Parts: sequence; C-alpha cells; structure tokens
Amino acid sequence: MENGLEDRIITGDVLEVLKSLPDEIIDISVTSPPYNKQENKKGWLVKNVEYSHSSDAKPEDLYQQEQILMLNEVFRITKPGGCFFYNHKIRWEKGTLLHPISWLSKSDWTIKQEIIWDRMIAANIRGWRFWQVEERIYWLYKPIKSHLIGKELESRHAKLTSIWRIRPEPNTVHPAPFPLALPARAIYSILGDNKGLMVLDPYCGSGTTLVAAKLLGHHYLGIDISPKYTKMADERIENCIFEIGKLNQEMALHNVSSSFSEKKKNGNFTGKYSPSGNNQKELF
Repeated sequence: MENGLEDRIITGDVLEVLKSLPDEIIDISVTSPPYNKQENKKGWLVKNVEYSHSSDAKPEDLYQQEQILMLNEVFRITKPGGCFFYNHKIRWEKGTLLHPISWLSKSDWTIKQEIIWDRMIAANIRGWRFWQVEERIYWLYKPIKSHLIGKELESRHAKLTSIWRIRPEPNTVHPAPFPLALPARAIYSILGDNKGLMVLDPYCGSGTTLVAAKLLGHHYLGIDISPKYTKMADERIENCIFEIGKLNQEMALHNVSSSFSEKKKNGNFTGKYSPSGNNQKELF
C-alpha cells in the first residue's frame, strides 16, 4: 500500500479520520472503544475511568449511534475477507442491561463469533450481581461477495477456544489498556505467518494493538483523539522490542502436534473421518 498511511498514528476524532481514509486498505482491526461507563463506575480495586481529551459519559443512544457509524466506516475501509475484533462489555445503567450486540447487529458487519475474555479478576466487588470478570470480543467479518462463513482457522489457532483467559495489563498509565496477548492472538490467528499486512486500531490508546502488529511484522495505523496517548503510543512502539517476551509467550500457545487434515490422512480419527468410515455417522 503506497498511500502514506503505513506505520502512522493519527491524532484526531475517530469518525473524521476514518471518513478521510480510502476504501479497502485494512486487513484486520482490533480495538476496545471507551465503554460509556458514565465516569461514575468504580469499585474497591479501581477508580472510575476518565480518558484524556474525551468524555466517557454520553447519552447512551448517542454513544451507540456513534459506535455504529464507526463500525461502518471501518467496514468500508476493510478489504473483503477482512476482520475486526471488537472488545466491549455488558453494562448496567440504573438496572437496565446494555449489551453490545444491540448496536453491533445494526452495523454492516457479519458477526462471526462472540468470544469471552475471562479477565479472572473483578474490578467492582460489590454484590449487586455475581462479580463480573468477563468482557466480550466480537469477531466481525467482511464477506467476500455472499460468502458469509469465510476462511477456516488453522487448528493451532482454533484450539485456543472461544474463552480467552488473559489477565489485564497491570500498573499502566492509560486507564483501560488491554494486554498485548489479546491483539496478538487476534492478529496472529487471522494473518498467520504472513508479513506486511495492514492492521488498524481506531481507538489506539497506549498503542497495544500497534505494538503487536509491529512485532508480528505488519504495518499499523492508529487513531486516537488524545495527543497524550498518541505520544505515549509512539514512544512505546519505538521501544517495542522490550515487549517481545510477552509476544513469544502468546505465540507459543499456537501449536499443535498435527493438524486435523494430517490426522484424517493418517487414519487417526474414527467414525465419519476414518479411512473406511465415509458412510458412518458421527457419534456425539
């Protein structure tokens, strides 16, 4: 791609920046937007979240509409067959449940899978509900023509399951970063050992997605409204080699002794997939 957008972080309003970008330039996006927690949600373990240069206390209908517009702009600039991993959470406001699916289902994306991010810790340990230790990661897909299913994951990636047990990043200066393993898993599972593809984070914050992209050998494009965070992300990318250990820990999990096709070829399956079992039914 020769449009000057490779390996850049742009400071600005996410919708304004996205609208300025050309069609079909992105291979995969990973992000976690502000959750609109009204800046009044805190627990015994964390303070209420407040972002630099932006408000996390918008009217909910406005917030959801902005998210739909953002999602559709990212869809437009994504190549057919590309993906978007969108991290959010279930919220409650005055007793009403607010679920990300309510606005994701109104976007242009095909929802391929809902992944549970098991953070293993709860920020708010009051007993209004069972302690919430999970968030959602939505694997969104831009179909090629009418083919909604897309390409099959390699076994070494798919075996990591739809529950990702990854602890949050501790002791950070950004109020709500996710750990490097999270975007690294998404990017590596989809792009594999390919290099030089284009990764976007439209709310890049401290730059975790961009660091993962660079360490995996890809180009990156980040957007954030805060000059403080974009400066932080630039500095972090310059020193990203110091995070290679975290990446290597994640990549070591993407390993199988033999693939599904190899086991099938070698006759290691029974029933339908055995060499002589083409007419047999699978037993469950």
